Amino acid sequence: MSGIERDFSSTGDNAGRLTKPLRLVSRSAKYIYIALGMLCLGIGAAGTVLPFVPTTPLLLLAAICFGKSSQRLSKWFVSTRFYRSNIDSFVQNRAMTVKKKLKLLLSVTIVMGLSFVVMYIVNAPLAAKIVLTVIWLGHVLYFTFKVRTIRE
Repeated sequence: MSGIERDFSSTGDNAGRLTKPLRLVSRSAKYIYIALGMLCLGIGAAGTVLPFVPTTPLLLLAAICFGKSSQRLSKWFVSTRFYRSNIDSFVQNRAMTVKKKLKLLLSVTIVMGLSFVVMYIVNAPLAAKIVLTVIWLGHVLYFTFKVRTIRE
């Protein structure tokens, strides 16, 4: 057996060496997901008060990060009143109230409007302005026609 085959074999003394680095990578990824989830949760929580910070997308990202990092964190987050009042109806039924849709679209419009202003100040290329317009239009069309509207 050559040196390469010996290093990748699953029997003998080398078997333990192959699994240790994999555990470290998944453990570090777990902590990265936890940190990213907490960051998105914090910014999303601020978005409930600040009109220009998008709440729903950040809370969805937090739910995804918690789901990838820890089953315990995921269960905790889904059981919170904050989750249920902000994104549970969207996750379960792909539906939102008119108030939530308007708040989300208003915050996206404000943030992208500020981006447009900056693009005109720095004289950004036309292609960048078109891309930003298409993204904004995609948000409006998606939440208007794809996400059902429910009563509160």
